[in-house]
Amino acid sequence: MKLRLLALAIALLAVMTQGTAIAQSRASQPQSTTIDTQTVKQNMQEVQNYLKECGAFYIATVDGDQPRVRPFGVSEIINGRLYIMTGKVKDVFKQMDANGKFEICALKPSGSEWMRLSGTLVNDDDLAVKTEFLERNPGLKGMYKPDDGNMAVLYITNATARFCSFSAPERVVNF
Repeated sequence: MKLRLLALAIALLAVMTQGTAIAQSRASQPQSTTIDTQTVKQNMQEVQNYLKECGAFYIATVDGDQPRVRPFGVSEIINGRLYIMTGKVKDVFKQMDANGKFEICALKPSGSEWMRLSGTLVNDDDLAVKTEFLERNPGLKGMYKPDDGNMAVLYITNATARFCSFSAPERVVNF
């Protein structure tokens, strides 16, 4: 297990440090095709299902010129948006707030299938969304409250998910 986590962390660091100019160029380019609403919903749900199946997933952010990677474990689709959650006092939130670009890597328990999800995170201070997030994840209620000034829910925009495995070609979806 430790070797899997180490390999995942190394892979994420490699992705984060590969050509900043390439990442900036990719992020600044508009998506070439318009996706219909139904496809957006299906793609978002597929990504959500994948994250849930993996349990833990690892998010990479940027701290100045240094990539940072840490585990997360909750995501929810609320009001047609895919959210993750953290605390505003944490360094990870400060990094996301300063630069919303991120990449998530989620590895299935088999160790031979993974998904890389990139895009931009947007903070949402809507109390109703925070309340719904906690209702779906009651284990977090001991640490967070919707109006505590610390709970942060962030939704993903301009998302590209790359589904990869050792046995099949990469498949890409957007939402």
